Amino acid sequence: MMTFRIRAAKPGDLQHLYDMAKLTGGGFTNLPPDRKALTAKLDRAAAAYGNPEEGNGRDVKDELFVLVLEDATTGEVRGTAQIFTCVGQETPFYSYRIATLTQHSKELGRTFRAELLNLVTDLEGSSEVGGLFLHPGERAGGLGLLLARSRYLFIAMHRQRFADRILAELRGIIDERGGSPFWDGVAGRFFGMSFQEADYFNAINGHQFIADLMPKHPVYVAMLPEGARQVIGLPHPTGRAAMRMLEEEGFAAEGYVDIFDGGPTMTARTDRVRSIAGAKAATITHVRAPESDTGHSRALIATGRLSDFRCTYGEVAADGPDGLVLDPVAAQALDVSVGDTVWHAAR
Repeated sequence: MMTFRIRAAKPGDLQHLYDMAKLTGGGFTNLPPDRKALTAKLDRAAAAYGNPEEGNGRDVKDELFVLVLEDATTGEVRGTAQIFTCVGQETPFYSYRIATLTQHSKELGRTFRAELLNLVTDLEGSSEVGGLFLHPGERAGGLGLLLARSRYLFIAMHRQRFADRILAELRGIIDERGGSPFWDGVAGRFFGMSFQEADYFNAINGHQFIADLMPKHPVYVAMLPEGARQVIGLPHPTGRAAMRMLEEEGFAAEGYVDIFDGGPTMTARTDRVRSIAGAKAATITHVRAPESDTGHSRALIATGRLSDFRCTYGEVAADGPDGLVLDPVAAQALDVSVGDTVWHAAR
């Protein structure tokens, strides 16, 4: 049975995050193997969890929530994920947008279509789901899905703190030496640093150096080396499952790619994300195995506000319009009992 749960990260989780960051293999901006940067993240998260202000859904503050995947029986942390309420407030949030320029020559009787990469800040003000990492020893049993989808229940339960658009950046293609063909063919020529150096610098110091050095003119894709052209908009092989997961939630790749590695940026309307739109609140009426109930199903279940947030999988069955039968293992993982309110979304 599922003994894993998602909970809000605490400052004491620094060592867990650092140990996981060392396993990412680079190209993972939101989880750098740097204690100072991770401490700053946990401090930001502690401030967000400690801020009871709900906002109004229009004037969204720039906050960060960090979640961890914990074995409820041992307390061992085996994964993490992050939610940013509003990107691009502190420093510009850059993307390349793929555009097409069509030109026709009457004399030649030919039409040419050129693909361009335009540097844009179109996605500024969006919320972002990112920083998802699952320990290699736990990549089975649906734990990646639990980590990913718990963020959507958190958003549904704190909707006023998030923007109307949400994005997810997928890691792009990294070669066997840890470099990025896209970076080498595009931005690397203007920065005088390798992909790993730039990626690490960005993770520690933020985006301002990009604003200072990135070429502002459109880049013609046809003029890039073949290695760079081939990887535009492609996710890293390890991110294909994450891309399918996002598509199932209602995210789509709409021509935005990461300026470092060319990986796709997926976007969605927040209220149309499947797990957010389908999330419902209910009161627990019984804690027992719901096998005998008609219509029981496996679901994602969450409870608690802000730093008390907890989420797990469990068996549920409807009990009247707003009542819920919950299985004992899930009730224990969430530390809830009869009379408590939970949010749930179909698995």
